[in-house]
Amino acid sequence: MWESLKTVRKYLWRYRWGMAVGLLCLVLKDVAQTAQPLMIRGAVDALAGGRSGPGLPKFARYAAYLVGLALLKSAFQFWMRVILIGISRDIEYDLRNDLFRRLIGLSPDYYARTRTGDIMARATNDLNAVRMMLGPGIMYWTETSLTFLFAIAVMFSVDWRLAIFAILPAPAVSLSVILFGRRIHARFERIQAMFSDISSRVQENLSGVRMVRAFVQERAELRRFEELNREYIAQNLKLVRIQGFFQPLLETLIGVTFLLVLWVGGYQVIEGRISIGGFVMFNTYMGMLIWPMIAMGWVVNLMQRGSASLERINQILREEPSITGRGSLPSVRGGIEFRGVYVEYGGIRALDGVDLRIEAGATVAVVGHTGSGKSTLAGLVPRLLDPTSGLVTLDGVDLRDLDPRELRRHIGFVPQETFLFSATIAENIAFGVESATEEQIRRAAELAGLAADIESFPKAYQTMVGERGITLSGGQKQRTAIARAILRDPRILILDDALSSVDTLTEEQILNHLAQIMRGRTVILISHRVSTVRQADRIVALEKGRIGEQGTHAELIAAGGYYAELFRKQMLEEELEAI
Repeated sequence: MWESLKTVRKYLWRYRWGMAVGLLCLVLKDVAQTAQPLMIRGAVDALAGGRSGPGLPKFARYAAYLVGLALLKSAFQFWMRVILIGISRDIEYDLRNDLFRRLIGLSPDYYARTRTGDIMARATNDLNAVRMMLGPGIMYWTETSLTFLFAIAVMFSVDWRLAIFAILPAPAVSLSVILFGRRIHARFERIQAMFSDISSRVQENLSGVRMVRAFVQERAELRRFEELNREYIAQNLKLVRIQGFFQPLLETLIGVTFLLVLWVGGYQVIEGRISIGGFVMFNTYMGMLIWPMIAMGWVVNLMQRGSASLERINQILREEPSITGRGSLPSVRGGIEFRGVYVEYGGIRALDGVDLRIEAGATVAVVGHTGSGKSTLAGLVPRLLDPTSGLVTLDGVDLRDLDPRELRRHIGFVPQETFLFSATIAENIAFGVESATEEQIRRAAELAGLAADIESFPKAYQTMVGERGITLSGGQKQRTAIARAILRDPRILILDDALSSVDTLTEEQILNHLAQIMRGRTVILISHRVSTVRQADRIVALEKGRIGEQGTHAELIAAGGYYAELFRKQMLEEELEAI
């Protein structure tokens, strides 16, 4: 637990002056509260002295003191809560920002091995548990501890024998807090893990809702969700049983303490050892100690939940991006070279000793069977991954020496799997280019062959595309992604099978428009269609992660290899479609 709390020290230190003022209000509130039973003793003893004479003014004076202390306590309690709870919200804000900043900076391989639902659970449910620990948890832990110490100190100063009976259950309370606290911590860790599983299942089903319906798996998915939900409830009920036993145990110990004080204190009043006012004061202090003893169980629960959640958040904060670099290039011409590049995924080799040189301003197309390594090759240039061995350079500089963010500013990348945000079409096209004007957005859409489609929508460029672009067709999503890449005006343009969802006529129109854009830029064009790549300066055919052949369209047709076979098949398909 203490190791996990190191993470929040910097946040507590950042708000140390506010924390100091809040804790000062807390101390003053507890002092005012502790002084109230003393005023009650004086008032009761004054009444015991008679209804008239000096006893009445004395009673009125103590009553006025009591009212004044109540007002002071209320004022300090108000500011204590406003300041300390407010700071916990500020820390939550900072921690959420830092967590998101870390998530944004992590490399793609982290997301390949981590479920989105699990990340979301940590960023919401766990973060809230940490806030409760740092706000109400710290505040009530300090408040209850001080109330207990102040009350016991005054009780010992008045009658140490009676005070000993009052604190007899304290060791049992401490022991039960330690034992139950450990069990609550372990249970809550298990509950949070189950909540992550549920979040992941919901996220996957909502993202793949079309697939679920297409395969008529609604009942099957509902059954799996019910199983997870049932297990989650079962784990929570186990925690509730522990908490349900913990609270009555504390209240029983408190009841025993009251019985002892009433018995021993009543005997001392009869014997004349303490006044009636002193006995009432002791019972008032005992009443004050009820809340600390009960609250201790709640606070322990908050602290254990918070520390368990903080450890889960720390697992993300301790993650370091695997792709790093500090260097930058003052200008980029766009010359790219792959030297003996090998890439492995879990022991499977995706690229096997690739040597390829792409001149600045050249258009190089890459073709090959599914799984031949085309997307892997494209992903190396913007450093979405680094080679297992070998070297990839840009204008002669090793990409691993460059800051990934600086490198990617010069690259327009259209991935194989198009992703659109739940925003307007204009916002999706302008993503990453905050200064983009309406005219520039329209121009990019025209070059991507999307302008006519957009103009047909009721709200044109202000049309909301829905989550992941669900309201657009596959071809419209791809063309939106192409427009997004064009708008960046990059030195290097990578199109990873970016025209697979459009028909051949639309493809030809887009390529004609792109010809203007590609002139003078380095372009890597990946496609399964010969019609897409035939105009490239050079065509590279990948076979099982190796370069099988390369050359111009005419050279590869003449060579009679894989590319020539691909060309013949596609020509035959087009002829059959034309019949």
